[in-house]
Amino acid sequence: MKRINILLAVLLLFQLGFSRNQVDTISVFSTKMHKEIKNVVVVPENYSKHKHYPVVYLLHGYSDNNAKWIKTVPAIKALSTEHQFIIVCPDGGYSSWYIDSPIDSTFQYESYIINDLLSYIDSHYATIPDRSARAITGLSMGGHGALYLAIRNKNLFAHAGSMSGGVDLRSSTKSFDIAKRLGSYEASPDEWNNRSVVNLVENLKNNELDLIIDCGTSDFFYQINAALHRRLMALNIDHDYIERPGRHNWPYWTNSINYQFLFFDRCFKALKK
Repeated sequence: MKRINILLAVLLLFQLGFSRNQVDTISVFSTKMHKEIKNVVVVPENYSKHKHYPVVYLLHGYSDNNAKWIKTVPAIKALSTEHQFIIVCPDGGYSSWYIDSPIDSTFQYESYIINDLLSYIDSHYATIPDRSARAITGLSMGGHGALYLAIRNKNLFAHAGSMSGGVDLRSSTKSFDIAKRLGSYEASPDEWNNRSVVNLVENLKNNELDLIIDCGTSDFFYQINAALHRRLMALNIDHDYIERPGRHNWPYWTNSINYQFLFFDRCFKALKK
């Protein structure tokens, strides 16, 4: 009898979908770059295929990869459980800036995330496949990427954030390999101007996206984030803006991610009311 009860309990766990690892590493094929790309997926500890969860896409910074967030801030597992949403950490290439490079066919990461990854996640996980339940954020290069992708794909994302984001590419014309993706600023100023988030917000209307922007006052990207805040204010676009003592480092982002996830949690819950 005892053995039968144990078997029944195991079967019940499988039926409820609890057998899935909380952290998966998956490969998704990029149709434009013709290669498999790794991604980390974090699900709530009590994940069930019979429920449906919002999704937060969490982007890494320059020179890192899909595993950086989970290795450096393993607490995001607990945050996934606390807020009851799935976290997806794509590999964005070490220096893609999450754009489709006009000069390098091997760096087409906007197309990868938008055309390949989102549909894969929605078809393989118990998601709510709607923009209202989809958010995106990231740090540094990923902060730029999150806002860039959300603004250009408002039909797919309703909520977006940035931590220490490189939100004006023109501030780094000689660094972070951006010139390798866009060409030099001198030769291709329009590519730099048209892809900088600080300019893209001109395409936004108020309440099209829920926005949260966060940057430390000692961060080398602080001035461009403050400029983005002023631009949004001038455009009368509602947003949450946080600045506090801090640098461009993991202690800052380990703290910042809590505020980003709380913001998204409140956005998701507000839509249920």
